Parts: sequence; structure tokens; C-alpha cells
Amino acid sequence: MKIAELYCQFSRVCCRFQISSKLQGGIKIDCIQSREITGLRGRIFHNGPFMSLQDLSARDLLEDNHCVLTNVLEYSGGQRVTQERKGASGIPTSTPPRINTLHHTSPFVSTRHKVKIRLIQMSDIGSIVNKHRPDLAPYETLYKSLHANPELSYLERETASTIHSHLSKHNGFDIHTSIGGHGIAATLSNGSGSTVLLRADTDALPVLEKTGLPYASTKRMKDAEGKDQPVMHACGHDMHITSLLAAAELLHSARDGWSGTLVVVFQPAEEKGAGAKAMVEDGLYSKKLVPIPDVVLGAHVMPYRSGLIGTRAKVMASAADSMKITLYGRGGHASQPHRTLDPVVMAAYTVTRLQTLVSREVEPSQTAVVTVASIRAGETENIIAEEAEIKVNVRTFDDGVREKVLAGVKRIVKAESEASGATKQPEFQKLSEFPITWNDEEVTAKLNKSMKHHFEDKWHLGIPPLQGSEDFSVLGTSVSKPCNFWVYGGTDPELWDRMEKEGTLLELPINHSAYFAPVVQPTLRTAVDGYAVAALTWLTR
Repeated sequence: MKIAELYCQFSRVCCRFQISSKLQGGIKIDCIQSREITGLRGRIFHNGPFMSLQDLSARDLLEDNHCVLTNVLEYSGGQRVTQERKGASGIPTSTPPRINTLHHTSPFVSTRHKVKIRLIQMSDIGSIVNKHRPDLAPYETLYKSLHANPELSYLERETASTIHSHLSKHNGFDIHTSIGGHGIAATLSNGSGSTVLLRADTDALPVLEKTGLPYASTKRMKDAEGKDQPVMHACGHDMHITSLLAAAELLHSARDGWSGTLVVVFQPAEEKGAGAKAMVEDGLYSKKLVPIPDVVLGAHVMPYRSGLIGTRAKVMASAADSMKITLYGRGGHASQPHRTLDPVVMAAYTVTRLQTLVSREVEPSQTAVVTVASIRAGETENIIAEEAEIKVNVRTFDDGVREKVLAGVKRIVKAESEASGATKQPEFQKLSEFPITWNDEEVTAKLNKSMKHHFEDKWHLGIPPLQGSEDFSVLGTSVSKPCNFWVYGGTDPELWDRMEKEGTLLELPINHSAYFAPVVQPTLRTAVDGYAVAALTWLTR
């Protein structure tokens, strides 16, 4: 926070001031609590980055959370006020009779006063962001290139190379590559102060893209298990990469306006819930590749209206547990099922029974999801298979519920297998594991002030928790540091408004859909500003 010494000369002034640094190149002072003032002109001098002459109007009101405490230090004749009162009005009780006291709302009665006011300015974060935001046209091109060239989890080699190339353009970043696979971390040291970590994820999904975009992915590659797959950035990680690179350039350019240490992390294998853990275990902190942060921050594009951005305190995203379950039967000719043990029927009963975990075993006030998204058995219609394979995904928002549901999955699978007379016990293979994403309350409150100041009515605190899951918080919890994760919209505003009017918003393509395609702008600018404002919340001098 900055201390500004403000000298104003005016003919009629009310008793309460507000200050906003939203205007690049100048401070805006708003006078409120007066019915009589129609306009003011103040000459403003102070030690911040602004020097300007602003026309002021009583109708230019700001919300209370944009207000800054003020106190009058001097009044006409240069006398020192002996008692200072901090408050919204800034007028101390010791002011002489000619000047209104704290609780009055009418303007000064004299024709001219010279008043020195000390203003504690919330921040000039918005001005720093607006001044140093890079030209986003090259980043729009980069985004489209990344979208057209996605790479699956654990295989993000070319993506990492692109990231390294862009970071290397900015002198001062200490860059480390190949952390936990294809992870990248870069540190920009800029004097004393807090250490802030910004994170983006980099992997894509095995989805055949159907967006019809001119830069749509047609790429195929073998996954980590050697299976040929279509590849698509169906979760928006290409937007995350692009926006964090642009934010890194912005903050590098704005070094004169902040102090501390910036860490940017580009994390692989988020879709497998393994990338953050792999980076930590590979020495991200223990080998001192980056300093331990004071706060860990991250963001995700979602199918909200583009331009919207928001977060919540406490639980932000669900825990997720995925597993592959193999059920064993006895194969044979399809015409003689009595001589076989059909694993397809066994799997069918298992899938049906698993649905009762949520409907009959989880307390209604709690939330859980159990999804069987994959069933595989046999190769042809006239042969009963030897085994069946199902893949199960569980989402929960409470550790106790999580333990109960996971235990229930194993109980039901084993019971159905036994009831069918299985030849051997089913096998369980863990595929991925995501922790609950928890937004620290103090961090969220601090972030809320700067985000709301910058984004105004586009910022929302208290958005619903995400049904999806993230391994982002491992970067904080592994070193006992607080986190915040926010989201921003990627749906074309005109499309959103039309579908909202029609009542068809639930038909919008969501993350992991073959049709998920964030509109480039204003999504990219919102994402860039979000990263930058969040970092500067802790780094501003």
C-alpha cells in the first residue's frame, strides 16, 4: 500500500473522500455525502506514480470496498491538526467550527480552503497492469498454435520447449526444465518482499476435436501406454499456458512497480492428477529449484460468460479418485452360456449397484458422484469373454464422504463378483488421485479486494464449487503454504446471452467435450489480468 500526500485547493468540498487508482496516469478522487456539490477541481501532487489534474464530480461514486481511509493533517493557514481520526470521512473531531465534523454531510462553508490530506491508497495494481500489459496479438497466435498442437499427459515435450523459448526472451528469469517429467519452473527475483507462485497446467486430452475451428487439432499420438489416440486441448490448458506466459512478460516489464519474487510453474500431467506431485518429488522445493512461496495461485477457464472471473473461500474443487477394475469370468461359445461365467453380466450388475452408493448411502446434505465411464469386454459377438474391465471415477467434497464411498466401491465390486461365482477376486488399479482444492480464507479475502477493484462487476466472490478436480493445491500443501484457485469464463458473450435468454445454457459445451472452444477474447485478456493482479496483490511495493 502506498502513502500519498495530497494537496487540494477547492471552492466547495464535502466531508468525505474516496480514492481510486483505476485511471491510468491519474488518481481519481470522488466526493460523496453531499447534496450540494456539482463539481470540483483539485490540483493533486503526491509521491506515487501519478501526476494529474482531474475534474471531480459528486456523482462519480465508488463502492465502499474501493474506499481508502483518510485523515486531515492540515487545514487552511497550514496549522497542524492535533488529533487525527481515521475513518471514511477523514475529518477529525478537533477541526475548527468553520469546518464540518465527521458526522455532517454539507460542504465547507467558507469560499476557499487549502487542506492537506493523507490518503492510504489501496494499490495502483490496475494502473501497473494496464500500463505493462503486452500486445496480446502475438499471444493470440501462440494460443492457436498450442491448440492445434496438443500433447497428452507425460508427453508434453514440444509444449515445454515452446514455453522455455518464450520465457528465455525475458532476461532475469532463472529457468529450470524437465521437472517431474516435462515441468518447467522459472523464478524472477526483484528485491525483498513476498514470494508468489503462479501455476498453469500444460497437458491435453485423448479427445477427437469437433469444434470446426480453423485451428482445430487433427493430431494423433500414442499415449503413455502406447495406444494411438486423438489429441485435443479440450480442457483449456492452452489458454492457461498462453495467459501465464503473457502475465510473466507483463510482470517482467513492470519490475519497477513491485518488489519480491515471482515464480511461474508450468505443470505437466494435471489430467492424471500426478504432475504437481511429480514436480515436488523431483525436487521443485527440496533441490531449491525455486524458493518456497508464501502463496500459491492458479486459475482455470470454464464455460462461463467470457469476461467473468471469480473464486470462493474454502472448498473450491472436489477430490477425485479413478480406478480400473477387472472382473474375471470364464469364456466360451456364445451359444452355450451355461458352460461359461459371463463377465459382461457381472459388470452390468456391478455398474447398476454402484449407483446406489450416492442415492442410498451418502447423506442427502453431502455431495458425491460415482461414474462408470468405460466398460470393455470381448472382441466379437459370438464369444463370451474371459474378463471385463470397468473404469470408475468418484468425486467428493469431504474427506469422510470420500473414504466411505471408496470403501463402498470395493465392497460392492467384491460382493457382485462373489455373487456371480467369479473364478477369482477382482483386481483394482488406481489410475489417478486428486485432493480437495481448498482456498485459504485469508488469501481469498485479500485477493477479493484487488480483483474486485480491477475487474469491478465482472469479479464474483462465492461462485459454486467446481465438480471437477485439480492437483494444483499440492504445490502449496506439500510445503504447508496457502492457496487460491479461481476461474474465468470462455464462452462468447453473445452466445451466452442468447442461450441464457432461451434457457439452454446447460447445452453449452463443457470442459472435456469435443466441442469445447473458448473464445480467444476477452478470455485471454481476463486470464492475463487475473494472473497479474493476483501476483501484484502480494508484490506491490
